Amino acid sequence: QVQLVESGGGLVQAGGSLKLSCAASGSSVSINNMGWYRQAPGKQRELVASITYYGSTNYADSVKGRFTISRDNGKNTVYLQMNSLKPEDTAVYYCRLTRGTFVNYWGQGTQVTVSE
Repeated sequence: QVQLVESGGGLVQAGGSLKLSCAASGSSVSINNMGWYRQAPGKQRELVASITYYGSTNYADSVKGRFTISRDNGKNTVYLQMNSLKPEDTAVYYCRLTRGTFVNYWGQGTQVTVSE
């Protein structure tokens, strides 16, 4: 059974940084496509960043140049380094593992709050 556990969220001032972690069990992050999503109150969940099993990364325009997705295969963990945070980055951040094309697993989410 695949389980994803996010951590690292919290309250930070605008301009600050946070690093989110997504620890996976039951499957390897190195052979699956991984992604970070976020959902702000009243808004739809949106893709923030993704990394394919072969290492190709993709970012939402709103976070390009500020966020970096990476993975540590030995720790079976995916990270999201978030720099220059803005109040509009406030959301619950979710980790997703995609097995094959259609099978998705989600973590429980971690809250990120950026104050003015």
